[in-house]
Amino acid sequence: MKTTFDFEKPIADLQTQIEKVHQVAEKTKVSMSATISELEEKLEQTKLDVYKNMSGWQKVQMSRHADRPQTFDYIEMICDEFVELHGDRTVKDDKAIVGGFASINGESVMIIGHQKGKNTKERQFRNFGMANPEGYRKALRLMKMAEKFNKPVVTLIDTMGAYPGLEAEERGQGEAIARNLLEMSVLKVPIICIVIGEGASGGALGIGIGDRVYMMENTWYSVISPESCSSILWRSWDHKERAAEALKLTGENMLSNGLIDGIIPEPLGGAHQNPLVAAEFVKNQILSDLTVLKAKDKETLVAERIDKFSKMGVVNE
Repeated sequence: MKTTFDFEKPIADLQTQIEKVHQVAEKTKVSMSATISELEEKLEQTKLDVYKNMSGWQKVQMSRHADRPQTFDYIEMICDEFVELHGDRTVKDDKAIVGGFASINGESVMIIGHQKGKNTKERQFRNFGMANPEGYRKALRLMKMAEKFNKPVVTLIDTMGAYPGLEAEERGQGEAIARNLLEMSVLKVPIICIVIGEGASGGALGIGIGDRVYMMENTWYSVISPESCSSILWRSWDHKERAAEALKLTGENMLSNGLIDGIIPEPLGGAHQNPLVAAEFVKNQILSDLTVLKAKDKETLVAERIDKFSKMGVVNE
């Protein structure tokens, strides 16, 4: 069953009308091409009006669409080869973060990302994309391996946050994320980070320090989700739309505040409408940046990365 959000109702209504006109034309054998053309024209305009003027909350909804491509989908669509690597060599193999060596148009990279899962069983297996400390330690192990073999790192971010369970805290969730921030800051290979869905809190930032940081058009990136922000400030989820606007979590907001390097476009209506086109945009951005970043020497790469993040949040009074 196709997922349709409330704000997409005008589009769904027009699609239903077009379908009904087609059925009538087929049944009566009467040409209704003029009516169909008029409705299709109206449909395209409605799509532009709806999708090009989405609010922060609507983009949050789009980022959570059940059919939205996830890390393994992008790996399958943009990589010629992929060898998955497992485990943090300390506790276990966290299924919420996946990664391994891959080839993109002949370029060897280490690709790492969150995997939420597509159905109930898989989501439980993947812990809904919420990583435990061993997930971040696995990611770091793979990054250090990439550094050893002088291979760039690509991270795909899509998580509701790091797993907040007691056992995760006992095994050092905060320390694992903090160590990743430290180690990624000084990793001597190019790092490209892309938010492909949800980018929530330290769970996203744990694999989000890079030379280039991008958000896809219908994604969000923030210290807290709108629902959690609403529940803290107003003791209820009822103000999530207001919280989403206040958090300035869209790509446009993040870019204007100098927190990301760019926005990767999506097909009209979201990446789930045409995953292959969305993947092509991602692939082109990665290859374009690798050409630039691989030309820099290691010291320059690290110095520029540290400088880039050090400048964030500076206020002139």
